[in-house]
Order: sequence, then C-alpha cells, then structure tokens
Amino acid sequence: MPAAPRVRAVDVFTPEQWAPFQSRAGWVGPLLVAHCWGVIALAVAAGVLWPILIPVCVMVIGTRQLGLAILMHEAAHGGLSPSRRVNDFLGHWLCAVPVGASLDAYRPYHLAHHKYAQQAEDPDLVLSAPFPVTRASLRRKIIRDLTGQTFFKQRVLFAFKAFGSRRDADVAEGAVVTGKSVAPFLLVNAALFAGTALAGVWWAWFALWLLPLATWFPMVTRLRNIAEHACVEGSADDPFRAARTTRASWWERAFIAPYWVNFHAEHHLFMHVPCWKLPGLHRAVRATEPGRRMEVAPGYLAVLEQASRG
Repeated sequence: MPAAPRVRAVDVFTPEQWAPFQSRAGWVGPLLVAHCWGVIALAVAAGVLWPILIPVCVMVIGTRQLGLAILMHEAAHGGLSPSRRVNDFLGHWLCAVPVGASLDAYRPYHLAHHKYAQQAEDPDLVLSAPFPVTRASLRRKIIRDLTGQTFFKQRVLFAFKAFGSRRDADVAEGAVVTGKSVAPFLLVNAALFAGTALAGVWWAWFALWLLPLATWFPMVTRLRNIAEHACVEGSADDPFRAARTTRASWWERAFIAPYWVNFHAEHHLFMHVPCWKLPGLHRAVRATEPGRRMEVAPGYLAVLEQASRG
C-alpha cells in the first residue's frame, strides 16, 4: 500500500525558521481544554438565565463540542501535554468521552488517515470522495444533521450494530470513534445530567447539551470534513495539496471552526506542530515557493459552493 507523499521541514525551512514550531508549552493544551469547557458552561448558564438565547447557545455549545473533538485530535498527536499520561487523560476523559468518542480507538485510525491521506487506503476517503455533490444532496445532508438523523445513526443504530457500513459518510468516522465508547459516554453524560438535576435545571441537559450534540455538532463536523479534503485537485499526489486551509472569520471561528481547525493543509504537512501554532505556520509556509501551491479558501461558504454544484 503506497503511503501519501511527504515533505520534510528541512526541505522547506532553515533550522532557524523551523525552530519556533518545534517547541511545546505544557500549559497551553490544558488551558485550551479549560477554555472549551468554560465556554460551554457560560453558554449553558446564559441559556438557563435567558431562555430566549437558547438557539444561539445551542450553536455555541455544538461548536465547542466540536472543539472537544478537535482537542481529542490534538491529543491523538500528543499535543495537549508533553506528559503522555496527562495528554491521554485530558484527550480521552475530558475531550473524547463526553462527545461519544474514544482516544484509544481514534488515534490509530487517525494516524492511518495521515499515512494514506487521499489514497485508496485512507479510512477518511469516504468523507471527501463523493464531492462535489448537487446542492440538493448537500441540503439533504445538512437537514439530516440538524434534525438529529445523523446523530441517531452514529450514536444509536451503530451502537446496537443495526447500522455498520463504514462506506456511509454519516458513520464513517463515528464507526471508529464511538463504537467502543458507549459505556463511558453514558456514564459521563449521566454525571452531566445529575449535575443539572442537582442544580434544579434538569431540562438544561436536554436543551443545552444533548440538543447541540444531536444537531449542531454533526452539522459543523460535516462542514469540517468537507472543508478539509473535498474537491482539492491533486490532493493524492502533492503533499502541499493534501488538504485545504480555510480562512475563517471571527463568526466562523465562533460557530463552525474553533481551535484553528481551519488550518488543515499545514497540519497535514507537519502534523506534530501544535494547533495553536498553525496560524504562524500558515504564514511561514505561504511565504515559500512550494507553499503557494496550497489550496486556500476564503471562507466556509466558498468551500460549500465549490463542493455543491447544480
């Protein structure tokens, strides 16, 4: 099985240019996890105090649930802490399990994606290969997400082995990261429900945790998957075009793409660079001659226009 083409840092940067991207700070990863849960807690509090804000809170919380998945992804690369034990504890129990994932299941799956990116053996190829699709098809996918149908497939049908095809884009990633974590997911969510019940707002778990998890989270996860690899010409042959970077505005970072997940081309080039250094890496790579070959979209709406035609 041929691996995806690679590029080495020494082929792009001088040692002095590359040095800032090799250092890691042990406190940043835990701070990002705390930030993610802090935003969720504030949004839950806002929804409880001012129920009229619940629709906006659902979007904020759903995006931070994606943020937990992104930080789990960071942990899969050892990026949350220099300590393997701390990294894996944060990545599994505080990031993966609350949204139905398993770091132990996700890590080998995701590293296989990096090894075979956009090759026939890429386990994520099913997420990008069908694109472009018609606008009607994309609209149906988003409706399935926002109405909870995708969540039902990933968390209920798959858990009971009633739906097990990894060739279905709705369950391709869920098949790996949720199939082995049902009991921890239920345990942690029972604790979250107990916490809201003890606070006298039992309904908040349904409206401000489960509802975002069943609707907004699957939708922004789909947008993330489309933006990262769909419709990138030459992605199987050129390491600088293995993925797409999407320039995200402030509202896209708040409601679609938290924690620098939009810098995906840079992540595929140098997957061990911490996520908080990806904006600087983007500028450094783009300043080089091969870096100008990267696929860079001006925003998520532009990506959706490219991925849906007719």
